[in-house]
Amino acid sequence: MFIDPLAVADHGAFWSWADDRCRDREVVVLETIRFHRRSREAFLARYSAATMAPQSAVPPRWGVEPHSLPATEETVFWIPEHRALVPGDVLLGTGGGGLSLCPESWLEELSEQPTLAELRAAVGLLRDLDVELVLVSHGDPALSDGRAELARALDAP
Repeated sequence: MFIDPLAVADHGAFWSWADDRCRDREVVVLETIRFHRRSREAFLARYSAATMAPQSAVPPRWGVEPHSLPATEETVFWIPEHRALVPGDVLLGTGGGGLSLCPESWLEELSEQPTLAELRAAVGLLRDLDVELVLVSHGDPALSDGRAELARALDAP
């Protein structure tokens, strides 16, 4: 399973690593938000992978639960086995394991154009998950105490 995959062009070491892990396996590519098409087509072609609409129910065999945030046009993926949360753009890494909500200006690109308060409420629905890791698309990930970092991001002014 790849979520919002981004591969460096002609990076042999990465593709070798990925090929080893995908050999003789079913592969799926998940997308958190339409802005994150990234290297999706390369992964789909290379691994004859399936893709699923972000709002789709992901089959249980993948061990991932989609959490749709309609106001933000985003699906945040929860991987319970690893206590890992995988957002697209709603959460950013701030360094040192910290998190923040995305800048309000990013919300202007969405069709609903939610306010920061609406973003906070949407992401707040994830507060009860037992999060350890937050694997962000922008910035450094939160590699420990993700639940507390999520709470700090939601409570920040």
